[in-house]
Amino acid sequence: MKKNLSYLLAGILLLACYSSCAPPDQPETSRVNDGKLWALLYQQRAAEYKALCFQAYNVAKMRLDMAIAKHSNKPYAVITDIDETLLDNSRYDAASAVQNIDFDSKTWKLWTAKAKADTVPGAPSFFKYAASKGVTVFYITNRDEDERIGTLNNLKRYDLPFADNEHLLLKQKTSSKEERRQQVLKTHNVILLCGDNLPDFDALYDNHPTEASRTETTKKLANEFGNRYIIIPNPSYGDFEGALFKYKNKLSSGQKDSVIIDKIRTGWQ
Repeated sequence: MKKNLSYLLAGILLLACYSSCAPPDQPETSRVNDGKLWALLYQQRAAEYKALCFQAYNVAKMRLDMAIAKHSNKPYAVITDIDETLLDNSRYDAASAVQNIDFDSKTWKLWTAKAKADTVPGAPSFFKYAASKGVTVFYITNRDEDERIGTLNNLKRYDLPFADNEHLLLKQKTSSKEERRQQVLKTHNVILLCGDNLPDFDALYDNHPTEASRTETTKKLANEFGNRYIIIPNPSYGDFEGALFKYKNKLSSGQKDSVIIDKIRTGWQ
């Protein structure tokens, strides 16, 4: 009897110690942010992600060499997006996902001001190669004007070519990049566009298209990808999210989770 009582008391003490000493619960993530964590793990850790990026920029180099072998009345240029095409912001995105919080422009701008983003595999060497061949690089990004200094410092951190005010075209009145692309086309023969998000390439993706219309447009432009359009994988964020949630920016995490469950295809049962 005494032995059983000793076991019981030991068990109670052990349970009390576990309750008081156990680490506090981590914030429960939604399916949205839990999914982003897996995507960011892929971006940061998977050799396959790096291979896809190298593949994209290897193709870009081949296409550039083919293009500059031809005569042009205008100087050659390539246009590139910055975030997740050239600079890797996965550390910022992961910090948000771990805390189960949505994108916040204030913390984002604190991040870009630090100018500490890493580079996407293969990107720096490609753009330096383009410059070595006399091809001008234009950076068209939807970062805001007050992010100019941090952005330029981040580009200069890796000795990227044409990292100056003239070649950095930030968002002004609209998030559409078409006007800025046309601005470059007036003076240059643009042989390649590099991006991770479909609006980086064509105005047909502007103005909140549906999932279905995005797919149809991509089918129409199929021959451009790998030729004039070089796309970099980004499973973490992009306009595909807006289309998925029908551009309802104020949905709660629970509401987004419901959309994901409704949209995802299953079939093992």
